[in-house]
This record gives sequence, structure tokens and C-alpha cells, in this order.
Amino acid sequence: MKHKPNTANLPSKPNIIIILADDLGFSDVGCFGSEISTPNIDSLAYGTTSNNSVGSNNTPTRGGMRFTQMYNCARCCPSRASLLTGMYPHQAGIGHMVYDAGIGEEYQGYLRKEVPTIAEMLRGSGYKTFMSGKWHVGGEYPPDASHVRKSLAL
Repeated sequence: MKHKPNTANLPSKPNIIIILADDLGFSDVGCFGSEISTPNIDSLAYGTTSNNSVGSNNTPTRGGMRFTQMYNCARCCPSRASLLTGMYPHQAGIGHMVYDAGIGEEYQGYLRKEVPTIAEMLRGSGYKTFMSGKWHVGGEYPPDASHVRKSLAL
């Protein structure tokens, strides 16, 4: 018989969803000021089922979070590398696109082994991580993909 740890008194961890959409303008969704109705995305950002819970600085008053300091790197590969690692794309190994330019690890075309992704950091804190969509940060990561349990990446 397996022993189940008592988790009743442990603080709950928030669910984390990070969305990166190519060719989406800053104010193309409601929670950033769009005229277009995007209630499902807004409810994720505000942590409510309506966007009426907004504070004086247009910030959610409970639950959700919006990133406002993510910088576009002009191409999808470096932008993804920055979002996934929290590093500048050159530090992550994706200085241009997903091919080895032959001029150093900054341009190797895939994420560097010593630069963990947010998923790897969260997994170390007990989260289960999942990725759906376009990977586009260079082949499999790490190159042998030995740690990947299941992927639905395109």
C-alpha cells in the first residue's frame, strides 16, 4: 500500500498559462484595450469570468496576470527563446534563426543546455508542464530530447 502525503495544509500553486501568438498586436485582445471582444483570454488575464474587476491602473484586482514587459525580437525564434528562458535570445543560443550560423554558441540555432526553460524551472518546483503549438527554437531540446515525456509541438 502506497503512502499518500498529507497535502491539506500545503499552499496551492497557481496554474500558469503562457500564450505566445505570432502576428498578434499588443492591443489585439480585450485585456490590453482592443475593441474586439476576447472574453476567454480576458478571463485568463483577469482571473475572473468578467473583466469588470479592474483596478485604477487597468490591472487585474484578483487572480490573473498580464506580462507587459516582453519584448518582440523581430522574428519568432528569438522571441520564443526569450519568453521560454527569460534570457536575451543570444544568451539562449537563438541569436538569429534555427540553424547553426557557425559563429559561436550565440548563433547555434537551438537552446543552450545550460539555459533552462521556464518549464524546466517549474518542473523542478513540482509543476507538471505541457507545451502545445510551434516549438521553433531549434530542433529538439536538449538535442537528444531525453527529458521530454510527451510533446504535441508542431
